[in-house]
Amino acid sequence: MTSVGSEANYKVILQNKYDLTPLVESISLRDSLDQIAYQATISLIVHSSLPAIEPGQDIRVSGVPYGGKGLVYLLQPGVIWECESSGSPKRLTLTVYDKTIYLDRSEDEYLFPKGQSADERMKKYAQHWNIPLHKDMPNTKTKLGRAMYRAQSIYSMMTSDLRETAKLGGGLFHPRMTPSGLILHKLGSNAVVYKLDFNTEVGQSRSLEGAVTEVKVIGSSESGSEEVPSKVLARVKGQTDKLGTLLKIVQDDAVKTEAAAKILAKSKLAGIQHSLTVTSLDVNTIRAGDAVMVSGERLIVTSVSRELKNGGTMTLELAAMDDVRRRFYLE
Repeated sequence: MTSVGSEANYKVILQNKYDLTPLVESISLRDSLDQIAYQATISLIVHSSLPAIEPGQDIRVSGVPYGGKGLVYLLQPGVIWECESSGSPKRLTLTVYDKTIYLDRSEDEYLFPKGQSADERMKKYAQHWNIPLHKDMPNTKTKLGRAMYRAQSIYSMMTSDLRETAKLGGGLFHPRMTPSGLILHKLGSNAVVYKLDFNTEVGQSRSLEGAVTEVKVIGSSESGSEEVPSKVLARVKGQTDKLGTLLKIVQDDAVKTEAAAKILAKSKLAGIQHSLTVTSLDVNTIRAGDAVMVSGERLIVTSVSRELKNGGTMTLELAAMDDVRRRFYLE
């Protein structure tokens, strides 16, 4: 376990040959479990030495990792998605994503047979979109049902595969682009778990928004008529006495038995919703899906926003693993 606190140096390289670093005014990065592509916003001072920049060009951001020496890739491979000029002196603001953005913004149709795993399907998506795969792609193991994906984004298909994996009792995975290729990162599996007890600001909130104290699982009407009441497969209560009745109705065509319906219902129960926000000196290699330690508790990063200047700062949104499972994989 490692405690944090160090300054970092950064480089921004365009088209693998232009060093834009001397013209960089600011760099911010954002990563989240509800998005696939790592995002950077780079502000440049327009100067005569600035090469022609336009959307579609390759770009990378590198930095010195906490406690390390030498530069490592932070966002690579990246693509410039948007350029915007403004101000006096003139500035150029670049919106940059890693190349999984093409999986988010592209649509297609796929038919997958029963028995494939999420990693097998992801290999097909990546192959069709010329996204290189990491050599250490994990085996998600869980065998999925038949899927007919009509016109929708590739990322939404990947999300469906990973949610089905979680619903069937498998692990929690999030797609992550790395310099070595696209990989499914198992949540909390990072080798180095940083301890964020020092030099941090911690904010907490508690709310009934999002709480579920009772769940009713229903089946499809066998007659197909809207006038026939839905068959109730299971009804499970949680903290109704303490928090009141907050009922959620769930319908899942894959759930056929009362036993399976009860398992699904219990997974949907949720009490008071806790959220934790931590602001601290930047540890620039922490990504969404990583585990960190705060006040002795192991939590999962659901999103991270960072400013890469003056040593850097980061703001993390954190949640317990069970909350992450409910919020991002079982909805």
